[in-house]
Amino acid sequence: MTGGKAGEDWRGAWSAALDELELDVATIEAMLADEHRHAETPPASLWKPPTELGALPLELKPRADEILTRQLKAAQEIARRLTANRQQIAVTARIETGEAVKRPVYVDRAM
Repeated sequence: MTGGKAGEDWRGAWSAALDELELDVATIEAMLADEHRHAETPPASLWKPPTELGALPLELKPRADEILTRQLKAAQEIARRLTANRQQIAVTARIETGEAVKRPVYVDRAM
């Protein structure tokens, strides 16, 4: 274990990284909860994993696990919605529009 100022800086850096990751997943969760408002507004910037932080401090592992669980749940919901959208598009494509059936018209120019 690292003690003193260096240890606090290390834990603080990891805590800040988890804050950023948690904000990212909260944004996705909010978008899923209010799909009409956020449908055309993707997150401004994607979360990028920090570099050179070293191993996650043991006391932050439960928080990191909880964020991972939320990410997986959000990813499942996104996949479910994508599948539902594809199914809806397939059904919509088969619905008759009420317009007259458009058939090819051939003109015999030999006459």
